[in-house]
Order: sequence, then structure tokens, then C-alpha cells
Amino acid sequence: MKRPMWLAAVLLTLLSAAPVRADNRFIVRSTLGSSALTQLCLLQTCTVVGAIDGTLNQVFLLTAPSLIDPTTLLTLLRNTPGIVNAELDQVINLVGGLNAVTTPPAALTDSTAVNYFGTTVWNGYANQPASGIVHVQDAQNTFHVSGKGIVADIDTGVDPNHPALKSVLLAGYDFTRNQPGGSEMTDFTGTAPTPCPSCQPAKVNQSTAAVLDQSTAAVLDGNSQYAAFGHGTMVMGVIHLVAPNAQLLPLKAFQSNGTANLSDILRAIYYAAQNNANVINMSFDLKTASQELSNALDYANKLNIICASSAGNDGAMETVYPAALQSDVMGVASTSDLDSRSTFSNFGNAIVWVAAPGEAIVTTYPFGTYSAGWGTSFSAPFVSGGAALLRALRTDINQSLASAAIAHAQFVGADMGNGRLDLLMALTALPVGSSSPDYSVATAPSGTTITAGQVATFSVSAAPTGGFNQTITWTCTGAPMDSTCSVSPASSPMDGSNVATTTVSLTTTARAATVPVRKFRFAPPPLPRQVLPIFIAWLLVLLILHKLKRTERSRRLLTAAAVLVLVAVCASCGGGSSNGSPPPPPPPPPPTGGTPAGTYTITVTGTSGSLSHSATFKLIVNYAALPSPAVLPKQSELWPAPLWLLTVFLCNPGKRFSLVPFLARHSRSSG
Repeated sequence: MKRPMWLAAVLLTLLSAAPVRADNRFIVRSTLGSSALTQLCLLQTCTVVGAIDGTLNQVFLLTAPSLIDPTTLLTLLRNTPGIVNAELDQVINLVGGLNAVTTPPAALTDSTAVNYFGTTVWNGYANQPASGIVHVQDAQNTFHVSGKGIVADIDTGVDPNHPALKSVLLAGYDFTRNQPGGSEMTDFTGTAPTPCPSCQPAKVNQSTAAVLDQSTAAVLDGNSQYAAFGHGTMVMGVIHLVAPNAQLLPLKAFQSNGTANLSDILRAIYYAAQNNANVINMSFDLKTASQELSNALDYANKLNIICASSAGNDGAMETVYPAALQSDVMGVASTSDLDSRSTFSNFGNAIVWVAAPGEAIVTTYPFGTYSAGWGTSFSAPFVSGGAALLRALRTDINQSLASAAIAHAQFVGADMGNGRLDLLMALTALPVGSSSPDYSVATAPSGTTITAGQVATFSVSAAPTGGFNQTITWTCTGAPMDSTCSVSPASSPMDGSNVATTTVSLTTTARAATVPVRKFRFAPPPLPRQVLPIFIAWLLVLLILHKLKRTERSRRLLTAAAVLVLVAVCASCGGGSSNGSPPPPPPPPPPTGGTPAGTYTITVTGTSGSLSHSATFKLIVNYAALPSPAVLPKQSELWPAPLWLLTVFLCNPGKRFSLVPFLARHSRSSG
């Protein structure tokens, strides 16, 4: 009955102190797998929504009723064997910074049609001031590059029918509706307006002015439902401006009101990594650190994916994520056309790797039109597009190489990282590398902790570069004693473009130990040595009485005294300690067999011909607690009763003797 009562107490605690609100959401990394995690949730009153790390199946979204205290549930989850990490899901908002529309730029009204890499666009878009500041056309023409690979944008989606973008758009995915297609037009419930190039720019939200008819602009402006509508299409337009031949992958994690769940952003990162993205643009920021956001970007980094994010629009030196994760991400601040920091832009070298123009940026907008935007959201895609240009020079480029090249920038003052982006300088600084076919190897997660007897599973991914299309054979080394390491599938055929994933399972063995049993002594415990003189004195007194009067009663008293003295003498001579306590139990036998506890580095190596690349996984093995020794009931307290019964019988000749009252009296006197 103790276990149900304990569970009931936990549930009552969980249900005690939270106000009524929507279900709480939790991001959980686990080695238990979906089925075991579901069983756990039956006890903890939560629900497993599903895996959020794609094919890896190690990170899950859980929900729990709003009455459950989230802190208590997090503590329970984190203390559960097999749970590696647990954190609250966060809500992120694109809206609310200091960035705001000022005066729409003149370029926004230049609707003259021009050819831009095979697509007809507005001249004010293709030849805007920001393009010249970062030397877009100079870099393209000098190095004969126009972008290569896939650039994913985690955002509000895209207008899939925009004339400037349609030819390079991939389908993408909508994580807000869990359906294929990254269109943001599904958020617009009104009637789509017809293009109006002759219309004057109108404000459509805090940071955007678009060329729209006044009635449509009025529907959008001031309507919280559309506070961030068009944001994704605008960001995609800047990427396309810099790298017009790069393919664009729209990943819709944000709703048109500007909000997104961190869990959907994580889903989008893993989706991009597992669907061959080479660059990920993240024009958003959050102020609360997330271990799982860091893990997801580590995973992308190991697959040679280049990431850029905005530094935020609070005009402050503050820590924001993912920009602060500088080993995985380039944080981008905003500058004006005069190369000064935008007043709304965050700053500080802890989050800013480089800056780029972010004021009155002319770009694409839904309904086939164009807009101008203010904010670091429109600075970051200049860097993401630049990464696609760098990849056109080196297909084996990674985050480290791209960051080092882009760090060659124009100085614009302190606390602005390496300076303002200069694409010509960046491409010039990129070291010449080999474009021969190759591949990179990464593990996810980077490590875990299990108890001996459990199975640790992790994924290994191989990303091809230079069109690598051979078969990789996997081997696993570094497994501890009494464990086995297996890779399934054992080989991965590569097709030159897609990432291949295999699963590594390391099965450990529990240690075995015999539970010791403490046996009781059948011999009575020895009496204290001080008792012996007392009984000798009693015997002497009885001998004197015997000399004075020989009666049946005196003989029986003498006999009883002799018996007691004999017992005392035997106890004193019988060995053992003088205090009557039993000897300590023998120590438990040491555990035998099983996987030893410790920290191990598991190395998975992928070999193909003369090429060989490895990735490591940190495994921590703990021992399970051994059961306590079984203790049998003490019986040493039982020996005095028979002896007293004998004494009373001997000392009460001819009298009736009742055992029950005697035992009752003896019990009260001994208590």
C-alpha cells in the first residue's frame, strides 16, 4: 500500500498550487524511448506529444494539465533514471522591440522591372543602398558566385507565389499546423489584394511599410493577429538578394501574430539538418537559455551547417539566444546606411559577431509586392546569404570557416563584434580548399548517463560534401567491459547530397550480488560478569538457611539458585563479548560481473576506401544501489522466560501455577 499512497501524495502536491491556464509544455531528452516515456507519463499525469528531433527520437514534447505545478514535475522528471534533460517550453515573440518604421525609403517606390538572375524584380529591390554597402554585386561579379545549396529560414513562412522567390522556393513545412508546406498565406483570412505597384507605401505593422492599397494596409496595421505577417517573406527576400541561386527552405514555426513555441523552433532546426540544409537563418531571439536549443545547434554544426541569427532590437547590451551561442551561430546587429549602430540594435561582443544594414531594407512582401523593414531580423539574412556565396566557393565549408571569413569586416565601433559585413572582404578571406568528395560525421546527443544494465542509444549522421556518393562502413570502439556496441545499419550508402543516419546501441550488463542474511544465535547471549558474584552470594545465604532448617522449600530454593549460578557460570565462560550484544554481521560480498561504473568515450568511425572520419559520444555508467541485508528477528530476548519459569516452578511446590498471568506480569516488569 505504500507505493499507491506515495503516488497519491505526489499527485496531490502537483495539483495544489497552479492557477488555471493552458497545458504546460515540457521539452524532455530521454534514453527511455517513446513507449517507456509514455508509461512514465501514466504515473506523472503527463502526455507524450511526440519526438521533436526528427529521426533521432531522443527529444520529446510532453504536456501536463495546467493544475500540475511545473517546477515539481520538472524535478520529478530530472530525477528519473533515463531522463537526460527536462526544461519548460518557451514562447518566443518577434514583436515588441524598439525597431519602428520611420520614413519609407525612396527605393520602395522604384517599381521599374529589372532582370535579376533570370527573375523579374523591382529595381528598388535589386539596387538598394544596403546592397551596395555590403558589396553584394561586387562579390557576385568578382568571384562569379550567386549562391549554392539550401538556406532554411525559421520564421512565419513565405508567400509561395511571390514572383521574385517562386523559382528557388522549396516546399518547406508548417510546424504550427503540422503539415507540409511553409506558406504564411494560410494565416491571412481576408481577401488577397491585387498587386498595386503605383500605390504609396503604407505602414502594415510596427516595423514594416509595404506597397499596398490603403484598405489592405488598414486590415493589417494595428491588428495583433497580423503583427508579424510577412516577416518570413521579407527575410527570404534579403537572402535571395544576396544569393539569388540558393534554394530557399521555408520552415514555419511562428504564427502571424509573431509567437512561436521553442519546441517548434527545435523541430525546425532538426528538420533543416535532416533535409540537407546548408545554412539556417534565425531572425529571432530569446532571453532565457535553453540546453536543448544549444544541443540542436551543436547537432547542426557537426553536420557543417552554417547558422546566423539576429541580435535583438532592445537597444541594449544584453545576452540573447541563439546569438550568444557563438561556437554554433553568428549573431548579427544592425547598422544604418551611415555605418553607425542602429539605435534599436542590441550590441556587445558576447552576442554580436558581425553587423549588417537593418534600416529601411527593401525586400519582398506577401501578395507579390515589396516592403521596407527595420530591425536586426533583416540584418541577419545578409549574413545567411553571404554564407551561401561562400559555399559556392567551397562546398566543404563549415561554421568555423564561414565565421572566420565573415569576421573580415569594416570596423564600425566598439561592441559591434568584428564590424559591418563586407561580402567582398569575406569571400577574399576564405582559404582555398579541396572540393574533392568527402563527408563529415556527427553524433547526437553528445553524451548520456545510464545505470548498469540499461541500453544507451545515440545517432550518428554522415553529411556528404563535394558530391560524395560512396558507401560508409561503421565501427564502434571504446565500449566498457561487459557491454556490447552495435551499429544499425552497419553501412550507409551515400547519394552525394542527403545526410545518412545510423543508430548506435550500447548494451550494458547489471552487476550481480548475493544479499547477505543475518542469522540469529541460538545460544543465549552471555550474562554480564557482574551478575556472577550476586548469585554466589545468594547461594551462600541459601546454604546457611539449609543448615538451619531442612525443608522441601529450602531444597528447591537451593536447587533453583544452583541452576541460576550454573547458567551464569556457563555464560561467562562461553565466549563472546561481555555486553551481551551479538557479533556484527559479515560484510556483504562484493558485486560480481556487470559493466563497471565510470565515464567512457565511445568512438564511432565511418570508413569508405581511404577516407575515415570519427565522432565521439560520452557515456557515464552508474551502479544501481544494492538491497540492504535481510535481518531475521532477534531471539536473544526469549531465553530468560524459560529460566524464570523453571525458577518459579521450583520455588512454588504444591501450588497451582498459571502460565498466562505469569507471562503478563513478566512482560510488564521487563517493559
